[in-house]
Amino acid sequence: MTAAPTRTERIPSTRVQSVAIVTAGFGQNAVLTIVTTFILVYLVQYARISTQGIAVVTAIITVAKVLDAISDPVVGSIIDRTHTRWGKLRPFILFSAVPVAVLTTLLFSVPNTSEPLKVLFFGVCYLLWGIAYSACDVPLWGLIGSAFGDQTARTRVVSNVRAFGAIALGLATLGMPFLAVALSFSARATGSGWSRAVLVVSVIGMGLYLLAFFFVRERPVAEEHARLTARQLFGTLFHNTPLLMVLIGSIVGFGRNIVQAGGALFAVIAYNDERLFTLIGAAIILGIVLAAFFTPTVLKRTTGRALAVSSSVAGAVLYLVMFLVGFHNLIAVVVFIFLTGLTLGIFLVVQATMIADAVDDVELRTGLRNDGISFATLTFVSKIMAAGAVLVFGLFIVLAGYQDGVHVTAGMQQTVWVSITVIPAISCLLSAVPFLFYRLAGGRVEGRPTGPARR
Repeated sequence: MTAAPTRTERIPSTRVQSVAIVTAGFGQNAVLTIVTTFILVYLVQYARISTQGIAVVTAIITVAKVLDAISDPVVGSIIDRTHTRWGKLRPFILFSAVPVAVLTTLLFSVPNTSEPLKVLFFGVCYLLWGIAYSACDVPLWGLIGSAFGDQTARTRVVSNVRAFGAIALGLATLGMPFLAVALSFSARATGSGWSRAVLVVSVIGMGLYLLAFFFVRERPVAEEHARLTARQLFGTLFHNTPLLMVLIGSIVGFGRNIVQAGGALFAVIAYNDERLFTLIGAAIILGIVLAAFFTPTVLKRTTGRALAVSSSVAGAVLYLVMFLVGFHNLIAVVVFIFLTGLTLGIFLVVQATMIADAVDDVELRTGLRNDGISFATLTFVSKIMAAGAVLVFGLFIVLAGYQDGVHVTAGMQQTVWVSITVIPAISCLLSAVPFLFYRLAGGRVEGRPTGPARR
């Protein structure tokens, strides 16, 4: 993509751009939720993959996510060296939507064949899906940083993207089981019903995602920036200490994602009803949404660093108390999940804001603003966190010896309960440590909107 600009596009109002990018994030998150929340349930309950097969699938997902995460900065560097009449970010948004929709549907269309072939089919599709999703996720976050230069406005957009992303998560989590039943044309969901349901949501979700291409405009990139080498671009990352602290703190905090990764299967094991995950999912989503809306206001009175540390410690305490209370009282579980959702929502907004501030920090010190590779770190840590969550939960499922049709014992239930309470508690506590060392150059306030960033 090296064509020079041929015309000047009309720039939509800030409000239109904000609504478009929040709606795009909503659609994208609906598609992502399908994969992160229901893939293990689909593979176990509908594709009928055994415990041994799930062990292989877990390894595939983990390796694919790690490779995918590592490739994100590469995608970011390619974006930063792209120069088209649409800019450097928007072309990737335009051309990634269809592949993501198709591959998401294929993940839930495992053929009825021998288990090795099922696992192979899934593995190939999942690897390709990860590549396609990187090409759609990295530019969306980069576009937020590029289109909204004012820090206060950007923080508000980030919080809205997080909030409505959580709403999409909620709608998909609550609605997919019912949509799968409806499209199965029977009293219970079938594998083909899930395939149809995923196809419908993928087409709608990625259609909404394309609004970011049509109604959001990025700031022009200087010609010399488009010619920067990959070595120069990666150098801005490895010398950005504040950014590295956010990355480390986020990665070790992977336990925050275990409830989302394994909650539906936990509901089957603990309560013999995957539909009860709608209560658990609704609780955590409500917490995330509320926190995402009020966090920008809190950031006016404190720093992102303080919120990152306090929300991590609070999450650790809540998960530990939830473990001690136990899972037999579903109402208590829902209440604790809601409270942990509040801490997660705070963390998600602060995480993105601190990364954006670190990007501004590099620009102030070096004169270079590399939105693609810098915001690729946000998707990088998200995927590493998801990979860690899937890996740990999958290992606990294997350790418990659970598979479809097996007699569920109290030991199995307790083993899985540990995976979604104790592990997140330890993870959150470790996550707080790197954020203590987050510092920006020049004595600027960390993680707090302070008005327009200097250009």
